[in-house]
Amino acid sequence: MLISEKLMKKHEVLRYNKALYSYYLASASAVLLWSASFIATKMAYETFAPIQLGAVRTFFAVILFGIIRRIIKNNEKIDKEDRIRVAVSGILGITLYFTIENIGVSMTSSSNAALIVASFPAVTTLLEFFIYHLRPTARKVLGIILALMGVAVLTQVTIDSSSKSLLGNVILIGAGLVWAFYNFITREITNKYSAMTLTYYQMLVGAIFFVPFVIIEGSTWKMPSITSASALIFLSVGCSVTAFLLYNLGLRKLSASVSVSLMNLVPVLGLIFSILILRETVFVIQVLGGIIVIIGVILSSVQKGEKKNA
Repeated sequence: MLISEKLMKKHEVLRYNKALYSYYLASASAVLLWSASFIATKMAYETFAPIQLGAVRTFFAVILFGIIRRIIKNNEKIDKEDRIRVAVSGILGITLYFTIENIGVSMTSSSNAALIVASFPAVTTLLEFFIYHLRPTARKVLGIILALMGVAVLTQVTIDSSSKSLLGNVILIGAGLVWAFYNFITREITNKYSAMTLTYYQMLVGAIFFVPFVIIEGSTWKMPSITSASALIFLSVGCSVTAFLLYNLGLRKLSASVSVSLMNLVPVLGLIFSILILRETVFVIQVLGGIIVIIGVILSSVQKGEKKNA
């Protein structure tokens, strides 16, 4: 009887571990897709202007999410009292964020962009201190300082000593500020609605508000090449939809600390993809700055002993 019980328990543990590995695989796959987004963005610029790309990518994502919602029969609506908050979050997190990020990426290297974007969690933590007066731990303070030091190093890394590249690095930091405010506005309603519903309506609002930005940009629309069209499909289907669904699947079983740790692979893989696919030159100081940023983000984002599931 004891042997039978032990075998059953062992079988249950193996089955649980196997299921857990599938959630790790789902989250890791999402991270892999997001890591390649900077490369795809660069490739899409062959025929798309930065804001055009953000708009078209978002419109496609809205259509795809709408189809998925219909298939799974998700008819959840946003309550009247939350509509303004959702609209503002859509403008910040979709329209403004992708507009600023795409402009920044168009002016600097994809490897540098991936490393600077890695500092966004630390930027958010810093702004929390000033806005919400949340007292950070000594560990978080050290993490924020390291992350900012890493960004300061990366900001000095330019392409062929170009001032345009330097400006692109600074613009990407601005994207981090926008992303932080998006998080502040969204945090109070994330548990009220499903991730699918909230993201769909944020993207819908974001797509609508992209229209005036595209008009202001005033770039001529060009017929997409095979390269730029493929990059657009990857960004829309791969990054905006598939990666989102995979990451949220992983969050069902993985703790928030594990999820944050996996996200730290984005700049590392982004750097590797930049070297292998775009043949970008990566400097030692760039790698050093990236390492400092990642260590800082880990210290400022992951809380010791965190057990709560996301």
